[in-house]
Amino acid sequence: MSRSLCAGLSGLAVFSLAVAPIPPAVAEAPSLRLVTATGNVVAERDPDDSGVALDLGLHLAADERFELRVRRASYDRLPEVHRRVGDRYEKLPDGLVRDFSGLPGFLQVTVKNKRGKTVKRAAQKFCPAGVANRYQRDASPVDTYPQSCPAHPFTLGTVWGIPRGWALPVIPADDKLLDLKPGKYRVEVSVAEKYRRLLGVSGETRTVGLTVRAASNEEHGGGHMRRRLSARDGGALEPGLRPSTVAPVPQGPKPDLRALPAWDIRVSHLNDRGLFVRKRDYLRFSATVWNAGPSRLVVDGFRREKSDVMDAYQYFYDANGVQTGYTKTGTFEWEPKEGHEHWHFRDFAAYRLLSADGGRVVRGRKEAFCLANTDQIDLTVEGANPRPENTDLSSSCGESTSVSLRQALEPGSGDTYEHSLPGQSFDITKIPNGVYRLEVAANPSRRLVETDLTDNVALRRITLGGRPGARTVKVARIGMINGH
Repeated sequence: MSRSLCAGLSGLAVFSLAVAPIPPAVAEAPSLRLVTATGNVVAERDPDDSGVALDLGLHLAADERFELRVRRASYDRLPEVHRRVGDRYEKLPDGLVRDFSGLPGFLQVTVKNKRGKTVKRAAQKFCPAGVANRYQRDASPVDTYPQSCPAHPFTLGTVWGIPRGWALPVIPADDKLLDLKPGKYRVEVSVAEKYRRLLGVSGETRTVGLTVRAASNEEHGGGHMRRRLSARDGGALEPGLRPSTVAPVPQGPKPDLRALPAWDIRVSHLNDRGLFVRKRDYLRFSATVWNAGPSRLVVDGFRREKSDVMDAYQYFYDANGVQTGYTKTGTFEWEPKEGHEHWHFRDFAAYRLLSADGGRVVRGRKEAFCLANTDQIDLTVEGANPRPENTDLSSSCGESTSVSLRQALEPGSGDTYEHSLPGQSFDITKIPNGVYRLEVAANPSRRLVETDLTDNVALRRITLGGRPGARTVKVARIGMINGH
């Protein structure tokens, strides 16, 4: 999950959802089709893997704009999918998707050996969001759709799409590997019939030559590090000038910060410095605060001379994105801990471990954050920005030498701090077994100006068990979301 959209799409996010049942078959001519980038591809099989991933250089090309809105009404419901047709949205059949990771069984894949014998068949999931490429000369110069499918367990809504004249790589989204020995193959790929009918995809079968070769261990070292490891990549959002006065908070749209229930909860012996401490038990968890809109949250920091503190100001914007004013809202502080090493805004969120009835604080931890749009939570809310600029540490968290910075959280996006990071734990070594509530609170000191302060707290029921040195935790389900 990345601490993973363009202001020009704001009209999409507030588009009126006039729903009509979709007919059994799409009447118009197909507007989507599979195209091949090359006739032959090479896949390397790592000795430690059970197979190869089939990236065949296929693209889904859109001759007309293709757009799906995917949203669930609550965590008790499966997502519903609506296809945009002209100026309205048509509801696709219930149960088409179970989550937000893509369209299951979108591709039908047949692999044949050099003698023409079928050796593998597979159905592969496809995420209709990614880094698309313009393939028609007269197409729009900008792709306004998200660059990935959301992976957060508490996502409520997203938008998938391909602009007219653009082509999106068709890469399997389910991480399934095909057990193919080194050798040469022919792979036949087509879109499943139900998607051809529902989405308007042409029915051609594309054939690609595939060479599988063994990869040496030397070619596969290292792996990739997850987000929030460094803030030194540049690309920061530009702050304004330090305000000379503090005017009243203007009228108009404001952000709405909401906490999501803690997730990815586990017991560990790793402390905040990443050291293994056998005699200590730590309850580690991930936490997300998101902006339900309709306005973006923008906080600029201005450094006090020869100090590791910046004065923070929240800025406000009208419905057209024009700045209307600002107010002072606390401070940023330099966080030197390994795993952070950047500027944190104080009072953005706080964590507490409460008794079962919520009446007693067992453990408390106040946290500071570097704001970034790491996760898609609901890109269907008013003002949602499907392609924010700051999606990772390189965006706006600053350097030790920074004199100013800007941090922002766009409508529809959430900021997640993962369980492995410093500060994402409670020491439960001496806490008795039993039932507790893990609380995540957004804007705990209410320094930030919001439209609604009643939705800032989320609770997750947990049960601690086991014995010292081998503690356990059971996490309550929330709707269809299992015990993460």
